[in-house]
Amino acid sequence: MAEAHAAVAFSFAITHEGFDINYDHEVLNLVWNSGVRSWKKRLARARNGVRNGVYPAHIQSLWLISAIALGLHFAGYQAPFNLTNRVLVHLPSNTTNWQVTACFLAALVIWLSICFTMRYTLKLLLMYKGWMYESRAPGSRVSLPTMLWVAVVRVLSSWNKPGLYSFQGSLPRLPLPSVKDTMTRYLRSVRPLLDDDNYSRMERLAKEFEQNIGKKLQWYLILKSWWSTNYVSDWWEEYVYLRGRSPLCVNSNFYGTDAIFMNLTNKQAARAANVVHLLLNFRRLIEHQELQPIMVQGMIPLCSWQYERTFNTARVPGLETDRIIHYKDSNHIVVLHKGCYYKMIIYHKGRILRPCELQVQIEEILKAKATPMDGEEHLAALTAWNRSKWAEARNTYFSRGVNHVSLRTIESAAFVLSLDDEPFEFDLERPELLDNFGKKLLHGNGYNRWFDKCFTVCVATNGRVGFNAEHTWADAPVLGHLWEYIFGDDIYGYDEAGDTKGTPEFQPPLPTRLSWDLTPCLSKIDEATIDVTKLINEVNLRILVHQEYGKGFMKKCRISPDAYIQMALQLAYYRDAGRFSLTYEASMTRLFREGRTETVRPCTIESAAWVKAMQNQSISNDERVKMLQAACDRHQLGYQDSMCGRGIDRHLFCLYVVSKYLEVDSPFLNEVLSEPWRLSTSQTPHGQTPKMDLKKHPNCISAGGGFGPVADDGYGVSYIIAGENLIFFHISAKTTCQQTDVQRFSENISQALADIRSMFEQHIKDHPKPAKSIQNGAST
Repeated sequence: MAEAHAAVAFSFAITHEGFDINYDHEVLNLVWNSGVRSWKKRLARARNGVRNGVYPAHIQSLWLISAIALGLHFAGYQAPFNLTNRVLVHLPSNTTNWQVTACFLAALVIWLSICFTMRYTLKLLLMYKGWMYESRAPGSRVSLPTMLWVAVVRVLSSWNKPGLYSFQGSLPRLPLPSVKDTMTRYLRSVRPLLDDDNYSRMERLAKEFEQNIGKKLQWYLILKSWWSTNYVSDWWEEYVYLRGRSPLCVNSNFYGTDAIFMNLTNKQAARAANVVHLLLNFRRLIEHQELQPIMVQGMIPLCSWQYERTFNTARVPGLETDRIIHYKDSNHIVVLHKGCYYKMIIYHKGRILRPCELQVQIEEILKAKATPMDGEEHLAALTAWNRSKWAEARNTYFSRGVNHVSLRTIESAAFVLSLDDEPFEFDLERPELLDNFGKKLLHGNGYNRWFDKCFTVCVATNGRVGFNAEHTWADAPVLGHLWEYIFGDDIYGYDEAGDTKGTPEFQPPLPTRLSWDLTPCLSKIDEATIDVTKLINEVNLRILVHQEYGKGFMKKCRISPDAYIQMALQLAYYRDAGRFSLTYEASMTRLFREGRTETVRPCTIESAAWVKAMQNQSISNDERVKMLQAACDRHQLGYQDSMCGRGIDRHLFCLYVVSKYLEVDSPFLNEVLSEPWRLSTSQTPHGQTPKMDLKKHPNCISAGGGFGPVADDGYGVSYIIAGENLIFFHISAKTTCQQTDVQRFSENISQALADIRSMFEQHIKDHPKPAKSIQNGAST
């Protein structure tokens, strides 16, 4: 009863003596401050909406045009198109006040015309993608159309300082390729994977599809591309993510690691507090739209749509399909420690708590002697369970009462903070420590991460941090941007003792335990725990630290680092599996509005020929170099096509969705969409924020992150080119597959990189002049 009374802020009763009103001043003050903060955010959103609507023009320019209109009118001159007099005719009288009103209305019309002219001019300019295909080789000249385009775009994009979403209305829509072009690209991509008979069969299927059902399906996609902002993104989110019934743990969620070469503090509470504070600052920048949009080459904007759901977001399970819920505001986070859940308030009188104040709260949790309630310690295993089973348990046991209130507290939190009770360790002499570091972030023990939440920040007892993120709401580069922002300021956040800087201005509110009644669903929690334990035991992870060389040597070879690494992966996989496989590399389509990803297929005719040449001792070194350059050229062209909306797989995916809606069977699409990606790769980007000065702090870069294998008999490989002489590879595979082994594959990658280096060193020795330049792609 004491807890129930404490939760009531206001009570009203009628007695024989009159009215009896009781209220808790502190709680009502929290309610009042929450309302004030909410209204401030609404006003800020309205102001930013107007600013974004007229971008790249300035809002203040309206007053300049109004002043010009007034000056022209009262000086006896006519405004353009005689607008002032045309407006004045429809006003009640011709007095001075109404003349001023007419001038203002005429100025408003002219101003809006200028704004929309600038906006749609920028949109037309951003449709041009010829710059992507320009050669970046030394000595090459940029074409005249691209030079003129660069000049105009630079003027328009720098005319006004943009907000986070200022370019959204100017970004072009993702173009829809023709069926013929997609069939041509697809057939070329599978040629190295099929023998002559199977390739001829696939050619027949593709031709039949193109000439028959493909035309009908394409018409529906044309209508969707006209009507929707992006013809791929909503279906991709729904059918690839939300309708998936597999557990999120390992299968969907991804992780990110700490800057392992830095040790800022060994105090868990201090590191957690500073990271939480920086995350909340990043949230404020998003809410106020003060975060600068990412600009390619300083002038070409990327879509910022995914940032909207970075915080206050949760994936809610459903029997057939999940849904994403995003809360407009949240004044708390949820902390998970030793199986207990706490609600921690993060605001005081309209401001974010300072790191030193947050540290006080976190230390209270670490010092607590609380023990988990029955079922509480393993509760999060439900979020790592089969989605339909979790949805059924949620509807039965969490739809009302105290369980519903506590679950809503977690889902509405800004994010979840997990204070782990073990260290995250790293030692170059003991690589298994870094492997375990990654495993703890990828899946933990299966129940110390809330896998449904937008992301869970994990802080170890030795002060190391990482995160586990749900994939539906955004792609890895968004979390990478956030993580870089944190590291950029985190290095300055601690005093000599390892505590956060500053002194608390007041005693911050104590975290409160969440209450549960889990006795009715203990059997479900136990079943989920057994399933997730089996799942994580079937996954192995290896993090390879490659320090022999990095992008510095690759640039000397005049080869794009991304293409270089992809070719090394092709060689490593061929040596590992004895065959080529369909390979997935994620590229982004954020040059278009609401763009997410497209697939690059690194296994090409050229790459297969080069790999075979590396295994054939009769082929000369010079010939191998030429073949590698041709393979990298082809890979970069595929990457450029994917970024420019000329990819293969998203178009085929959407055609497949339309065929299912129309209940039309397509043997071609059925076979294409069932092909396994046995080698799934992704590069972790960095350098998305100027806050991280790697020249000043070279160890301030994360070791990247990773994900689970996409196919049961395949590998998942994420890599980050962390410096001139440093690359991290995160390699995952199933232990239940006899054909895959992460240790063996990591050794094959190291050997492939060594062999390519030897090949180029020999080529440079034989030919003192630099090797023939190739085009560097947009990915570095």
